[in-house]
Amino acid sequence: MTTPFHQLPGADDGAPPPPGCPAHALTGTGPGGLRRLYGPEHESDPMAVYEKLRAEHGPVAPVLLSGDVPAWLVLGHTENLHMTRTPSQFSRDSRRWRLTADGTVPPDHPLAPIFTWQPLCVFADGAEHERLRGAVTDSIGRIDHRGVRRHINRYSNRLVNDFCQDGKADLVSRFAEHLPMMVMCQILGMAEEYNERMVQSARDMIKGTATANASNAYVMGVLSRHVARRRAAPEADFTTWLVEHPAGLTDDEVSQHLRLVLIAAYETTANLISNVLRMVLTDPRFRAQLSGGHMTLPEAVEQTLWDEPPFTTIFGRWAVGDTEFGGQQIKRGDALIVGIAAANVDPVVRPDPDASMQGNRAHLAFSGGPHECPGQDIGRAIADTGIDALLMRLPDVQLAVEEDELEYSSALMSRHLVALPVKFAARPPEHDATGLEPTAPRTVPQPGWQVDSPTGARAPQPARAAGRAPGSVPAPPSATVQTPVMIPAQRRPVAPKRMWQAVTRWWRGY
Repeated sequence: MTTPFHQLPGADDGAPPPPGCPAHALTGTGPGGLRRLYGPEHESDPMAVYEKLRAEHGPVAPVLLSGDVPAWLVLGHTENLHMTRTPSQFSRDSRRWRLTADGTVPPDHPLAPIFTWQPLCVFADGAEHERLRGAVTDSIGRIDHRGVRRHINRYSNRLVNDFCQDGKADLVSRFAEHLPMMVMCQILGMAEEYNERMVQSARDMIKGTATANASNAYVMGVLSRHVARRRAAPEADFTTWLVEHPAGLTDDEVSQHLRLVLIAAYETTANLISNVLRMVLTDPRFRAQLSGGHMTLPEAVEQTLWDEPPFTTIFGRWAVGDTEFGGQQIKRGDALIVGIAAANVDPVVRPDPDASMQGNRAHLAFSGGPHECPGQDIGRAIADTGIDALLMRLPDVQLAVEEDELEYSSALMSRHLVALPVKFAARPPEHDATGLEPTAPRTVPQPGWQVDSPTGARAPQPARAAGRAPGSVPAPPSATVQTPVMIPAQRRPVAPKRMWQAVTRWWRGY
């Protein structure tokens, strides 16, 4: 089979189309008729592009990256698992990419922060990968998860305090984009470095934009200075544990791994929080299950990881040798992309994309194999704990616009909400256990009674099950549905319950 890249730069033969050729116009397809993973079509609906590629090429498809750089996008669930679990065939060492070796892809390419080789575990295989990865996983294992959850609660409440009196907010820019960075800066021992520039640089550097390299330089400068401080004055934090790990990481290796942990945790968790909140606010079945106790927040997070994974793709793997893969002829040194979002809806493993995946963790949201994300549980904790704290403070929160008015921004590796405008009843700020926030009583009244339904009562059905559009007003209950019985609660909880409530509030960080 002839490679579909034979007319592209870096191919074994042939020449690229001349400048000004219609193939170079920024449409959904480029030279050779290959689909682009950038530009207006991909940015507006990447999932539609993935399905077109699946229909045209099967589980592995030729694509073009920024600047019409050729690569292979792996769409099949089984094929992605094989690629991520077989480093002997598909290496993570980007120095194998023949397009960088022959100068086709320059060092200042917009995706350079992603693919340029660095002394990182994600660019290593074998023994070197084990050494570097071991230092990261050992240090993650020392994190006090209970303490982290208390920080998540406190930071969540501080963020809510900033807008709770307004009665409206954008939950992307004022909550989802900030909470993960606040928590990760605390874990890394650099809480004082948290600021708006760090937040925006972290999001910008993986987008392949013209400013990505400058954003990367800013983040690395902050981290390098922080590592130097910890080398001179150790503290009980993640950075110090990396510095002092028996693997003997250099300052540059520590800085690079801090960036890896910070950016991976930040981008994935910010997207995850936004996506879970959107589902809670727009899908009646989702919110009904959550509020009715049929689904916990961790389960809601897991369902979202199937439907809206924080990273849509991960670039890249590089072919160790010529091979046939997914019906395609892969050449030595070719670049491949882990197609997370496409694999999660592969008809082979998920014939019905609308089916509930509750209790199933076979998604590829955190990749797979030896390079599977080691900090995924921290991301899950930030998402479910932070959203729980937000919904407890704003139980009446609802979307302030129509669902079809929500806008997304897509890049090679991620697709995230631009904004999630909501409205709720205005309420005063609350203080936390540190006393740093204004003191105010809880404005959400505690129920003086409990609601229960007698046996035989028919509960309202979810909107889609009844054939109604999401967000529509449910029909009045039929006359056969009995009125719920109001059972007065005790006016004051008994002592053991009061004690348990006090412990719970301490745990949540109030």
